[in-house]
Amino acid sequence: MNKYPFADLHCDLLSYLQEAPNADPMIGGKIGCTIPDLLAGNIKFQVMAIYTATEKGSVKLANEQAHIFDNLIRNYHHYFSFFDIGKKELDITNDTKIKIVTAIENAAGICEENDKLSTAFSNLNALISICGKPLYLGLTHHGENRFGGGNNTKVGLKNDGKAIIDYLSQENIALDFSHTSDPLAYDILNYIDKNNIKVPIIASHSNFRSVYQHARNLPDDIAKEIIRRNGLIGINLLRAFLNPDNENAIFNHIQHALELGAVNNLCFGADYFYCDSH
Repeated sequence: MNKYPFADLHCDLLSYLQEAPNADPMIGGKIGCTIPDLLAGNIKFQVMAIYTATEKGSVKLANEQAHIFDNLIRNYHHYFSFFDIGKKELDITNDTKIKIVTAIENAAGICEENDKLSTAFSNLNALISICGKPLYLGLTHHGENRFGGGNNTKVGLKNDGKAIIDYLSQENIALDFSHTSDPLAYDILNYIDKNNIKVPIIASHSNFRSVYQHARNLPDDIAKEIIRRNGLIGINLLRAFLNPDNENAIFNHIQHALELGAVNNLCFGADYFYCDSH
């Protein structure tokens, strides 16, 4: 299989290099997306998440991860090349290097809970100046923040979240549904439709709730909306979201996606992350 080029919409190599003791992108074993892993899997396009929890210091942590990304481009240029999302096409068949781009997993990385909202936009621009424009941004993680409710809540879209969506639409940065609560997902769709907002919609690392019941998985109506809007859905490889009791569950999720009409919308969103600290 590894003769085929692969693209992946989500990994946490940046937070691993920031957090893990003596972390080295050239040494595998702690996370599935080090450089040897990416080469072994013939990955030709990799989205690297800038992840922070909703906590004090989150903006600083995001800034540090942006610099880590920049250092990967500079210090490992034999393996990586930067992908500019302003380009209309992604060609992963004729490049010996791995194209990489950032994403922001949790908008707490650009604005803390007690910051003025205006700092979110200046902080995002600061990140862009370091590591380029992110492919997508998610408003939340598992919990609730000033922008809305994460997948472990029943909280919807807040006013600060609406302001972020307005800004993303101007920058053509996709909005990620992978950690939204159901109310947040519905509120986002209603808000962008009511106000005729043009923003790409994706679920970067999500599976399907009708295949396996988990709050991190997409309900069918939300998945269909992403497909209808020509968005992307990245299959998550984490067994807890696939089905911990069925080693073949990934095929069930892929089959279900195809039945929903996602033949041109389905990707991988492997979600390799550092778990020793959990």
